[in-house]
Amino acid sequence: MGLRFTVLASGSTGNATIVQCDDATVLVDAGLSAKKLEELMRERGVAGHHVDAIVVTHEHSDHIKGLGAFARKFNLPIYANEQTWGALERHVGQIATDKRVIMETGETISFGSMRTTSYAISHDAAEPVGYVFDDNGVKLSLATDLGYVSDKVQRMIEDSDVLVLESNHDVELLRMGRYPWNIKRRILSDIGHLSNEAAGEALCQLFTDRTKRVYLAHLSLDHNQMDLAKLTVNNILESNGHFFRKDEYPLRETYHDRPTPWDEVMKR
Repeated sequence: MGLRFTVLASGSTGNATIVQCDDATVLVDAGLSAKKLEELMRERGVAGHHVDAIVVTHEHSDHIKGLGAFARKFNLPIYANEQTWGALERHVGQIATDKRVIMETGETISFGSMRTTSYAISHDAAEPVGYVFDDNGVKLSLATDLGYVSDKVQRMIEDSDVLVLESNHDVELLRMGRYPWNIKRRILSDIGHLSNEAAGEALCQLFTDRTKRVYLAHLSLDHNQMDLAKLTVNNILESNGHFFRKDEYPLRETYHDRPTPWDEVMKR
């Protein structure tokens, strides 16, 4: 027993992840067009009718762009907390009443054998959340779009078998970039996005003997590069005493335009 997942796309151009257990398939966010979502899912052998539910982290367009169209096409329930529903409602079109499910922040809902728990994060949205998936003691945590890793967030996602963690920007590239200062200030704030440095510092607290892999996610196309993110995070980990054998190197990539390979998260 265990979980498997693929990050279909990650970044400011659109976000979506498929998480599966033996008897359920959940789509986390739908931030690309319905057509593009189906295309990316086909690359990983998943069809829309295989999906049992969609869970939503927050209402920003890069997380809900295809939500309404995809949910209607496959008659899927959408799970989000009340404030997120209020914020996204006008963007997704008509959703049948029985498909609009309130999942309060902190609530745990089961999809098949998989327990899904939402937790509060710090971001400039109505009521943003991350998700932890657990199946028979196997733990996968998704943590992106957060300005910082609070103590509460750390307690939720620590001791994960696999973690998908935001590593959005390099601070200096962002400071020198073309964005107006008000946007840069928002990104750098406690309700913005995690920098490479912040991701590395958080991982120093999050790594345990149980942690197998960490996927660096939601990278900025303008103010980051995957090689730079991995180098920065790795240097911070090593400077804090976290060294890894080559065959056990834990940092993994995500992509804005293609899905990651399936990752099987199995119980030790």
